[in-house]
Amino acid sequence: MPESADQISQQPEVRKELQRATGEKRRETVKPAGRDKFWFVTHAFVLAACATVYFLLGTKLISLPQTTVDLAARIIRGTALVVIVLAIARATSVYALARIEDPSTRFTLQRILHLVIGLVIVVIGLSIIFVNWYAAAAALGVGSIVVGLAVQTPMKSFIAWIYILVRQPFRVGDRIKIGDATGDVIDVNYLDTTLWEFGGQYISGDHPSGRLIKFPNEKVLEEIVYNYSWPLFPYIWNEIKFQIAYQSDLKFVADTMQQIVEKELGEEMMKRVEVFRDLLARTPVDELEVRSRPRVIFRVDEVGWINAIVRYLVSPREAGSVKTRLIPKLLAALNAEPDKVMFPAGANR
Repeated sequence: MPESADQISQQPEVRKELQRATGEKRRETVKPAGRDKFWFVTHAFVLAACATVYFLLGTKLISLPQTTVDLAARIIRGTALVVIVLAIARATSVYALARIEDPSTRFTLQRILHLVIGLVIVVIGLSIIFVNWYAAAAALGVGSIVVGLAVQTPMKSFIAWIYILVRQPFRVGDRIKIGDATGDVIDVNYLDTTLWEFGGQYISGDHPSGRLIKFPNEKVLEEIVYNYSWPLFPYIWNEIKFQIAYQSDLKFVADTMQQIVEKELGEEMMKRVEVFRDLLARTPVDELEVRSRPRVIFRVDEVGWINAIVRYLVSPREAGSVKTRLIPKLLAALNAEPDKVMFPAGANR
């Protein structure tokens, strides 16, 4: 049976969008799994071992040259810091990121966490090599400047990656158009984005072409991005147009086209729009602009015929297949009444 608007509003992806738009928060109790507990215990054991060895070095019970003792102490301190950082990262992943229902957002934040942890570990490694933190920071800063000058384009793409994460012009799973590329986002990496193309050079409509499109993230800073996906309202408006004569029964045409489209698309999409209107009601946007049912409009074309246009909501990934199903049914119903629907000679038949 079709879902009600209330049921749809409780779906995880819809609820997430409503929470983000309205500021509502949810509370959950997240418990670590057995594997997570094992790693927490392992981290604690390694920290205890480091503390024990560091204490033994400090008591001079182990006879070693002073330079060796100093180096060993730095290595132990660095190891302990790395273990603490890894423990914090795992705790963040278990108790914070695990609360996120959207797999795309969770995957992206995990990638950010891994990047931050990697940078922190590099700094700790430099602190082991150099005697003091100032030298380590200076070395890291100089190295960053040299690398930044050498790879300006990758750095621009990396900054664009951060922009994608913060502003979210698209996420993994979205269907987008950027420049001449149109497809479904399957990966957003530090430097580039990968699309699974649909349509394209060799195939028409919304069918996947089989090709992958990879472009640098910096493109998002220079091109307009068209995003066809939003969990709360994952539909686009589509149209089917027929030419008819002025003498046609326009009321019959409108009623017939609307009934066929409504029957084909069902009620679920219309109820989904009600959820969207609930959100719009909290904003300055005029909710009357969003129509939940198919609509038939008439326009006069340049050659003196009337264009009968039926406009309806459809999922972007199903736009082509829905239109393919609708056109034969619409033509069959309209052609069944030649006295009421008059097409141009040789057209639409």
